[in-house]
Amino acid sequence: MKKDALEKFITAHRGEFDDKIPSENIWSGISRSVFGAKQISLWNSVAVWRAAAVLLMGLSAFLLFSRQNATMPARTLGSQEFKDVESFYAAQIMEKAALISHEGLFVDDSFTQDLQKLEAMYSVMAEEMKKHPSEKVKDALVLNMLVRIDLLNQQIQKLEESKKKGKMEASI
Repeated sequence: MKKDALEKFITAHRGEFDDKIPSENIWSGISRSVFGAKQISLWNSVAVWRAAAVLLMGLSAFLLFSRQNATMPARTLGSQEFKDVESFYAAQIMEKAALISHEGLFVDDSFTQDLQKLEAMYSVMAEEMKKHPSEKVKDALVLNMLVRIDLLNQQIQKLEESKKKGKMEASI
């Protein structure tokens, strides 16, 4: 009999039941009673993730700074290699310039101007190298020396050709 009264009450007030939504506390209580108590996993803890992030950042910083300190001696080794290359090319330049001045023959004005410009550029780059050493400046210095050597070789070739031409004219 009570069952019929309950059914009549539910059917009479059906619209009122569909309109209401139970609170979150009621649903969590139902889920705990049905599925058991919710266990918090260690990996779902925010504190564990924060600690892991701090540890990772610290390890990254340590590796970064230890790597920078390890590369410093390599730069000084590259500096010594550059000094060796520089002294080799400087010796070649001096040798070729001495050969040209020893010959004492015709020296083109554009040749001397180009050589002076290259020497001026070299001294500016050498100052830059002292202030801010970098691979780009090293490469530019080496390239400058190679261009000067090439320019000197061209002048030597011109002098040799003019000598041959002079000898041929003298023999005729």
